[in-house]
Amino acid sequence: MATVSIKGMSCQHCVAATKKALEGIPGLTNIEVDLEKKEASYEGEVEAKVLKEAIAKIGFEVVS
Repeated sequence: MATVSIKGMSCQHCVAATKKALEGIPGLTNIEVDLEKKEASYEGEVEAKVLKEAIAKIGFEVVS
């Protein structure tokens, strides 16, 4: 599983929005978003640019 840190999440609504954004990226599966760790993990291959753009569209930032 790959993991990325996400800056800006503060509530369960943020978690749901992040999960929905990641589910919209073709090829990603087993998506989990952890509010406490401010991380999202997933299986699958995706270019970093695509991932960052999907998260930026909902107002958050991928920091790693």
